[in-house]
Amino acid sequence: MNIINHIQDLLYRYECVILPGFGAFLSQRQPAYIQEDTGAFYPPKKLVSFNGQLVKSDGLLANYISEAENISYPAAVNRIVFFVDNLENSLNSDGTVELEDIGQFSYSEEGNLQFEPVEKLNFLTDSFGLESINAGKVNREVYKEQVEELEEKTPINFTPERRKTPAFLKYAAVAVIALGLGGFTGLNIYSDQVTKHNLAEQQEAQDQLQQQIQQATFVIDNPLPAITFNIEKQSGNYHIVAGAFRVEENAKKKVEELRNEGYKARLIDVNKFGLHQVVYQSLQTRGEALKVLRDVKRSNEGAWLLIQEL
Repeated sequence: MNIINHIQDLLYRYECVILPGFGAFLSQRQPAYIQEDTGAFYPPKKLVSFNGQLVKSDGLLANYISEAENISYPAAVNRIVFFVDNLENSLNSDGTVELEDIGQFSYSEEGNLQFEPVEKLNFLTDSFGLESINAGKVNREVYKEQVEELEEKTPINFTPERRKTPAFLKYAAVAVIALGLGGFTGLNIYSDQVTKHNLAEQQEAQDQLQQQIQQATFVIDNPLPAITFNIEKQSGNYHIVAGAFRVEENAKKKVEELRNEGYKARLIDVNKFGLHQVVYQSLQTRGEALKVLRDVKRSNEGAWLLIQEL
């Protein structure tokens, strides 16, 4: 299954799906409405938009790919990096690119990236199976003339008459109100259950993500004494990661080994799992980073690209 299909699956479940390094797909619920000029009725749906400013990965897409395709988290991250790289190359060469059942990207005359969503697909699960209905436009003037003509032919005496309401109708009305209140209470209980289920699913996904990242770390027994050395300051938001270490001394030892091999290795910030990350080097552009990543993967298959502003 390609990355486009994974993005589609997540749009059914979440309101924000970030494609790291490229942008975020946002969905907003639109209520049902009637188009006045045609009389067509449209069910509720999710409107999909795009924000090119949200490029920092939140782990949602990579974790979903890792679980769906049974691959490691770093491998899923690499797949996303190459997909975004091909996507940008297609945009630069053709000026437009289409993501199936999601939307089309193109550049405006001013050089701004534009997004046109696909209208035929509804990502709102509550509206599954519902289609638009063309009820036809009602011509009120013709209808009014028909009513007036009918009244002239068959006059009706509208004389109000007070009648006693049968007792069984009163009891029936009470029963209808009671059933309505019961249905409303049941709907609230169901809504609470759905909310609890969604929270549990999100927590489980975060736990699986943490376990996968911990399994991909380097653990070295008998760490060496602390090593002090000067690190050349680097710039750039594209980092080629060699590994992540629980013990800082082991991370420094790895940096020394890589620098002896000729790399501009260094330590970057500790991630949210408390691991010390070692990078071969940091680069300014994605193209340079991908070139270095291909070279280092010949000797370190576990190396991966981290896009992060330090």
